[in-house]
Amino acid sequence: MTRLMPWLLACLPLLAVADAPAAPGPAQRSAENHDASASIAPRPFTARYRLEVKDWPAAYIDHRLSHEGDYWESLMETGIRIARGSERSRFLLKDEGIQALYYASGYMLLGVGDSYSLSGDRLTRLPDRQTALFALSRRIIDGDCATSVCDIRYLDHKGREEVLKARAQGRSRVTLPAGTFVALTVEAREADKPNRRLVFRFHPEIPGLLLAVDYHRDGERRSHLTLSELSLAD
Repeated sequence: MTRLMPWLLACLPLLAVADAPAAPGPAQRSAENHDASASIAPRPFTARYRLEVKDWPAAYIDHRLSHEGDYWESLMETGIRIARGSERSRFLLKDEGIQALYYASGYMLLGVGDSYSLSGDRLTRLPDRQTALFALSRRIIDGDCATSVCDIRYLDHKGREEVLKARAQGRSRVTLPAGTFVALTVEAREADKPNRRLVFRFHPEIPGLLLAVDYHRDGERRSHLTLSELSLAD
């Protein structure tokens, strides 16, 4: 069971990636340089995802994106009978881009757990992984990372810099427990572990909403996440 808890924590943001390329070009804009006013407007939602991890029972992740005054908050929570975890971030949408404000996460396993947090001063250069997930989805909706690979940098829950290489794969139609949707597909690999591959499927009109995510390692799918319920705010 101790091997499952890191999986749940990692899958809360689904190894989420930021959109801060090391060397931005015309088709490779960073979050800081991206014009937020030109992007599709976010929309509050409440979603539930079903997460299947190889050799473990299925778990559910609840995801809520809400507008709290001046800032937005993304909250993910998950749990099984003897373990639970949560992760949240707060960020501002500005004309010049997206600014992460605060990040916190924690888990409990058999009565023992840990917690992590990143304050705004730690998030000045790179966003946390929850803010990054939202930012990446907006970037893909805007058509970025389609003609070339984007080098992606973000901070994990302990504030360590991580790097992925991501590329958009186009549109497809997916049928899920929550319904049938058009999906924007993105493939990403860890820069120093090319044998690990993530395939994200984002909603084309709702930034931050995941339709499905697959994690592959050594050519084998190790986890599968799908949208099972969705509620949109009026």
